Amino acid sequence: MAGDDMFSGVPRAELARWIELAEAINQARTDYYQHDKPTLSDNEYDTYFRELLTLEQDWPQLQSGDSPTLSVGGRSSEMFNAVEHLQRMYSLDNAFTSEELDGWLSRVERGISHVPEFLCELKIDGLAVDAVYVDGNLSSLATRGDGRVGEDVTYNAHFIPAVPAVLRPSKKGAIPSLLEVRGEIFLPLSTFLQINEEQLAQGLSPYANPRNAAAGTLRQRVDRRQDELRLAEQSPTPGERGAAKIARLRAELDLSISRLNGLDLTVHGIGAVDGFEIKRQSQGYEILKALGLPVSNLARVEKSIEGVREFIDYFGVHRHDVEHEIDGVVIKVDDLALQVQLGETARAPRWAIAYKYPPEVVRTRLLDIQVNVGRTGRVTPFAVMDPVKVAGSTVTMATLHNAFEVERKGVLIGDMVFLRKAGDVIPEILGPVVEARTGSERPFVMPTRCPACGSKLGPAKEGDKDYRCPNARTCPAQLRERLSHVAARGALDIEGLGEKAASALLDCGLVEDEGDLFLLAENDLLGCEFFRREPAKGEDGPQLTENAKSMWAQVQLAKTRPLWRVLVALSIRHVGPTAAQSLAHAFGNIDAIAEAGVIELAEVEGVGETIALSVHEWFREPWHQMVVAKWHAGGVQLVDQAGESVSTELTGLVVVITGSLAGYTRESAAAAVIGRGGKVSGSVSAKTSVVVAGENSGSKFDKAVTLGVPVVGPAGFEALLAKGLDAALTTIK
Repeated sequence: MAGDDMFSGVPRAELARWIELAEAINQARTDYYQHDKPTLSDNEYDTYFRELLTLEQDWPQLQSGDSPTLSVGGRSSEMFNAVEHLQRMYSLDNAFTSEELDGWLSRVERGISHVPEFLCELKIDGLAVDAVYVDGNLSSLATRGDGRVGEDVTYNAHFIPAVPAVLRPSKKGAIPSLLEVRGEIFLPLSTFLQINEEQLAQGLSPYANPRNAAAGTLRQRVDRRQDELRLAEQSPTPGERGAAKIARLRAELDLSISRLNGLDLTVHGIGAVDGFEIKRQSQGYEILKALGLPVSNLARVEKSIEGVREFIDYFGVHRHDVEHEIDGVVIKVDDLALQVQLGETARAPRWAIAYKYPPEVVRTRLLDIQVNVGRTGRVTPFAVMDPVKVAGSTVTMATLHNAFEVERKGVLIGDMVFLRKAGDVIPEILGPVVEARTGSERPFVMPTRCPACGSKLGPAKEGDKDYRCPNARTCPAQLRERLSHVAARGALDIEGLGEKAASALLDCGLVEDEGDLFLLAENDLLGCEFFRREPAKGEDGPQLTENAKSMWAQVQLAKTRPLWRVLVALSIRHVGPTAAQSLAHAFGNIDAIAEAGVIELAEVEGVGETIALSVHEWFREPWHQMVVAKWHAGGVQLVDQAGESVSTELTGLVVVITGSLAGYTRESAAAAVIGRGGKVSGSVSAKTSVVVAGENSGSKFDKAVTLGVPVVGPAGFEALLAKGLDAALTTIK
């Protein structure tokens, strides 16, 4: 990337930081929106995002259509069908201080030459959704996704009482023929606490916060659970086992529906509409309420800036007095004509802003600092604390990242510390309460030997702040973490293969590493007490538990997962779902990826030099090659089926895709080209056959013009896929 003309003049350190921030933000978006498992706190994400904005303000050539600052976070997953929103859904810019809020208010006043009336609402910590009603009937309910395309969760909406299936006639006018509304699906705090109690009772991890619980509840495949139960009832397993299976499936379905029943909805926006006209957003809320849609009764129109500040201050004090979690206040210009006048940026409206409340801070005792060894060998210190309730949940542990961070924060074992639930998600130690020290506190000493295998610890390279265990091959902690990671939802998604099952496979000697997982025979599991039960009357010898049978079936199903999931499951450093999908689509099979050079790998869209080097080095390691060989022998699908050519229209063509294309994610657009024999490149050069430029295409468009490379738009892209390059070029005007 550093060689591209678009980055000319940018100092190497600033460019490297920009790349690091962009990758971290994109990965955080994937973890948050697709997996409902945030890996960054809201506070950390906001800090990264603001640093990225500052870099791009200082070096404008860094900002392109690929930058997170020009896109809405999130995209649809493979679990649900994709739904294209009738009108785009935007993110909101944030203000964290009174000064930042004043800056936004001043920009609004300059943009319209006076102080308008503002609509103030609570910022609910939930899941953004888009609902479409046709002739008063619910047509679709979708998650926000990337703002253009979301996930179709309409089936689940029928089990959510808060989502009206049919609009009711309104005294304010007839039911509109088309109505698109935006809102927030959330869990009342009381329901959230009940769900977490149920999770713990079943031996499952509790949800981190109401937003994750709401997202996890809404994004269930209830239709599949119903089909599974129906099939079991039609073709039941004989005897008590069959009855037990049906009872279990029915209980799981009942729980899913019960949790969907507990979801709530607040509508806070209007998209496409045909059937009424309004001049103010608050007026629209009155109509929506009359139609039977749930709107907040706490929203208020303020006629002055002082009124806006009073609203913010009031709910800053009373944020826990409402039934749901909030993390701030949303302020909007109420007049719709003024909204249009102010317009939008690439990712957010200029006429609205979210004022974020600071995270809560509490004090607790730091009892100990221990270390955890991750799947890539990284040794991470973590704090063990007296249990303390913060932001609605009880916290006992918090990460400390590395030994340098422990020293930087100046915390000692035994300290009373300030703790915050940063972004109301991830516990973070701010620092010690120095005045409370008694003299009995002691410093943390980073271990010099791995607590799991005894190997000598140290930085992987000079200047690296992270300590790593070099014994990647046989370290028990790394083996357990890697085996669990194989089963993760973002990898091969093997239900039942959690940390306990992974430990049992290793402790019982059933596997030596993750490579052996797919070489197991079902009866091998009987050799481990964890997976077997005593025989019932009439049974011949020990039997597998139902959980073991289910896990075994999931392992067999995992062999058919797409190649990109296999790449994620291999624990290649820096390779997440986005890079894995790009590699799978670009090369088509694992052998081609293994044989590719660093330069060839780096040319793949979404990969870059750091990931390319990591992938290349991973496949050079003999025992890694052995893992791949074992998976191949075990029947794991190592060819990207989606990458098989459906035609040869684009054979020999090099296509660069930049900006946003309606109806496509970056990965699906690349897959469409590759599936027709073409190659997708991440940079424009004299070898580029055509550049496909969507919205916010950035500097790649300019470079194509400079080099004389033809550029086509969305219509040209469709023609390219359907009939080839000549047809695409006819769309150029």
